[in-house]
Amino acid sequence: MKELAIESKPRQFDYYKTFIVGFGLLGLSIIWPIFNQYIPLFLQAGNPQFEAQLLAEGRPIPDVKGFALSPAIALFIMTWDNIINVFVQPWIGAKSDHTWNRFGRRKGWILLGAPIAIVGFILLPFAQTMFALAVFILITNIGMAIVRSPLAAWLGDLYRPEERSKANGIINLMGGIGSIIAFLGGGYLFEQFGRHAPFIGGALLMGVAGLIAVWKVEEPRHIQLDKENPGGVLDNLRVIWRNPDKSSLYILLGIFLWFVGFYALEAGLSSFAVFSLGISPGRASIYIGLIAASFILFAVPAGWLGTKYGALRAILYGLVGLTLVLALSYFLIQGATSLIVFMSMIGGLWASINVNSLPLLYDYGDERRIGAYTGLYYFSSQLAAVVGPTMSGVVVQQFGSQYRWLFPFSALFMALAWVIMMRVRPKPKFVPLD
Repeated sequence: MKELAIESKPRQFDYYKTFIVGFGLLGLSIIWPIFNQYIPLFLQAGNPQFEAQLLAEGRPIPDVKGFALSPAIALFIMTWDNIINVFVQPWIGAKSDHTWNRFGRRKGWILLGAPIAIVGFILLPFAQTMFALAVFILITNIGMAIVRSPLAAWLGDLYRPEERSKANGIINLMGGIGSIIAFLGGGYLFEQFGRHAPFIGGALLMGVAGLIAVWKVEEPRHIQLDKENPGGVLDNLRVIWRNPDKSSLYILLGIFLWFVGFYALEAGLSSFAVFSLGISPGRASIYIGLIAASFILFAVPAGWLGTKYGALRAILYGLVGLTLVLALSYFLIQGATSLIVFMSMIGGLWASINVNSLPLLYDYGDERRIGAYTGLYYFSSQLAAVVGPTMSGVVVQQFGSQYRWLFPFSALFMALAWVIMMRVRPKPKFVPLD
């Protein structure tokens, strides 16, 4: 196949285009917080061990119906989407590099996956049996797995390397707005109208945001490709392994470690607030939503920090801060007020890491494999999203079903990620291999 020339990109940074691209992430960011807040509660509510803990501490028992599963089983179920993602997202990311049809390169995949995800998501709160809930979870997970990599690959398609941290800051700002809508709006809808309302409202908003992105984003027709047929995950990992500079390998390992910590925390926070602190599900969603609010405030500054001082340095600062805050959370979060304070700090520090992680991988990667490297990013992060909640669920159960142990668990993996990232060379140097 004849090699295609890279399409030239405008010299001036296009803020309008970036906000439009951000609508795609905004849509996804409405779905996942609602899913992660309420599905663990549906799975575990009614477990007598949680009720005994709350009564022993003189806290109220929140009124929510569920299937009384243990923490280990419930948090394992929360990893199903990530198990699917480990296999689906890297393949679709690489495949979309070599796709071109009347919709474009990435849009066809988005238009395929989004309706599947929306249908499954709407059906979740209507499940009357554990089997039905499991089926609807899988439908939602498959749809979202199809959408995510092509959507994220727009960052590499549409922006020059020196623009990507700034662009990702704005895109993640839009994602943070979606999360705020999900946490605050979802919490209000749950309190006022019941368990079905957040899912119906979230699905409608995801559909609108996704259509805006697909309609307005103009994909470049010509990008540089390394070969006609996309390689699989193992092929792409082999290229990274053979590279004399192991920095990209360390980055993928760092991504895995910090997402183990973050996804464990994300999957268990609502359970901690409801089953350990006795906060109602709607209020818990609103308080935990301060992570997203803080993320919004710091997303763009995190992108600027990565642009000025380097994505690697911004990530290292964030890992140090988040390790300390998570360690202190174990001791100091005792009620709603302290929960609010620490959620706000966690969101800001997470922005410094998350906003700069994909641009950093692109910096050490190969411009000819944007979709493939996007797939590897999600391979690492989604593998972490399987390991993190599963391991933390076992830890929580071993320590008497006390969800407070989420915080030292997450702090440990943030510290390990910092150790690994210190091995990354300051300047990217990639040697392309066929």
